[in-house]
Amino acid sequence: MEGRSGKPTFGAVDLGADSGRVFAGTFDGTRVELREVHRFPNHPVWLPDGLHWNLVGLFEQALRGLSLVAEGGPLDGVAVDAWAVDYGLLDRDRRLLGLPYHYRDARSQGMVERAAARVAPGRHHQLTGIQALPINTAFQLLAEAGGEALAIADRLALIPDLLTFWLSGELANERTVASTTALLEAGAAGWSAELIDGLGLPPRIFGPLVEPGTVLGPALSRHGLGSTAVIATASHDTAAAFAAAPAELFSAGAILSSGTWSILGMEVPEPLLDGPARDADLSNEAGVEGTTRLLKNVMGLWLVQECRRGWAKRGEDLSFADLVRLAEAVADEDAPLFDPDHPSLVEPGDMPTRIGALCEAAGSTAPTEPGLLTRSILLSLACKYRLVLEGLESAVGRPAPCVHVVGGGANNALLCDLTAALLDRPVLAGPAEASALGNVLVQAIAVGELGSLADAHEVARASVALRRHEPRGDRDRAAAIYRRFLDLTGLTPPVPIPIERI
Repeated sequence: MEGRSGKPTFGAVDLGADSGRVFAGTFDGTRVELREVHRFPNHPVWLPDGLHWNLVGLFEQALRGLSLVAEGGPLDGVAVDAWAVDYGLLDRDRRLLGLPYHYRDARSQGMVERAAARVAPGRHHQLTGIQALPINTAFQLLAEAGGEALAIADRLALIPDLLTFWLSGELANERTVASTTALLEAGAAGWSAELIDGLGLPPRIFGPLVEPGTVLGPALSRHGLGSTAVIATASHDTAAAFAAAPAELFSAGAILSSGTWSILGMEVPEPLLDGPARDADLSNEAGVEGTTRLLKNVMGLWLVQECRRGWAKRGEDLSFADLVRLAEAVADEDAPLFDPDHPSLVEPGDMPTRIGALCEAAGSTAPTEPGLLTRSILLSLACKYRLVLEGLESAVGRPAPCVHVVGGGANNALLCDLTAALLDRPVLAGPAEASALGNVLVQAIAVGELGSLADAHEVARASVALRRHEPRGDRDRAAAIYRRFLDLTGLTPPVPIPIERI
C-alpha cells in the first residue's frame, strides 16, 4: 500500500518511562523520515497498594497520536514499542486485573533472594542468559505469589503486548520484550517450563510467542484507523533502538541506548551464556531475526531527572540544558564518583541526598550544588560504561573500536564527550529517536518494504546524520579518573582487551 505522496507510511507509538511519543515514519526506498506528531508525559501514580502506570491514560494518548498520523492518508502499519519487564495480568475474558505496577515499586525487594532459594542463580542464568535485577518480570511475579490477581489470571501481557492487544484484539507475547522477563530460554526456545515450575508460577499465563515483524491483524474498527495493519514490531524499545543502530549487522562497535536507562551492548549471532559473559552478569536479550543483544543495564539519565524533581520541590526549577551548562563548568577532578547502579538509587525519592550519602560513605564530600552533582552523575555513568564495555569485550573476545550512542542521550554532548574520553574511543551519536526509527524499520520488514535486518541497518545509516565525539584530552588523566571510580566503588574490572580506533 502507498499512502500520502506515494510512499509507505507507518504509525509508531514509542513509550518511554518519562514520556510517550507518536511518530509518522515515511520510507522513500532509501531513508526513513520521522515526524513527531504527538508527545505526552508519562507520570506514574501512587495508589494505596503501591506505584503503578496509568496505562489507560497512555493508551488514550497513543490513540490520539495515531489518529493524527492517519489524518494524512492510509497507513501501511501501526506498532507499539515500550519499556520492558512490566506487565498486566488478564482474566479469561481478557479484562485487565488492575493497573500494572511500576518496576520501581518496592514490592520486588528481596525477591531475587527468594527466587535463589527455589532455583539456583547459576541455573537461572544458564537457562535465560539474563542479568539478575529485582525489576525483572520473574521477580515481580514472585512478589504476586499468593495474591488474588495471579490466582485468577489467565494471561500475562507485557506493556507493549497489552497496548497492541487493545489496538488489534489479538493477544500475543512478542519475543524481544518476552526475553527480558528472565523466564524465556535463551536463543530460539520458548518459555522455560523448568523456571516457571521452580518459581511456582502458573504456566497458563504464558502465551504463544510471536517474532518481531508479525502482522497481527487490522486495527479494531472502533479506533477509526481504517483497515491499518497492527504489527508486533521489536516491541522492547531497546530492541527497536538496536535495530536502528547506524552500523553494519554484527558490527564490531558497541551500542549504547541512552535515556532513562543506559543499556550498553553488542549485537551477536547467538547467546553467550558461559565464562566471561556469565561472570560479568550480562544479559542475552532477543533481537530481530533471531539475533541476540548481549548487554548490561546501567542506571541512566533518570538520576538527573529525579534530581531535577528534588530541586524543583525546593524551588530550583532547572532545565536539563541548564544542568548540563552548569556541569560543563565543573572540572572532572572536582566531581565525586559513585556507583550509579547502587540499590539505594532504584526507587523514586530524594536523589540528591541519596547520591550525597554514597559519596560521603566513600570518603568524598557530598555534591550539593546542581552543576557539581550533575557532573558527578554523568562522569560516574561514563566510568560505569567503561567497566561494562570491558566485560562485553572479554565475553565476545574482541574489542569494540567505537560506541554508537542512540536515544535521547545522543543529544547530550557532555555525556558523549565524557564517554569518549573514559572509554578512549570515538562515540558516534545518533539517532536520538532510535526506538521510533527501529519500530518503523521492523514494520517495513513486516510488510515487505525491506528484506532483512541488514537492510534496516543500511536504511538507518542513510536516515541519520551522526555526530562524532573523539576521545580528546589526556589518556592518562582519563585512566586515573577510572581508577578513582574503581577504588571508591570497590568494583573489579576484567582484563581489558587492546583496541584499535576507527
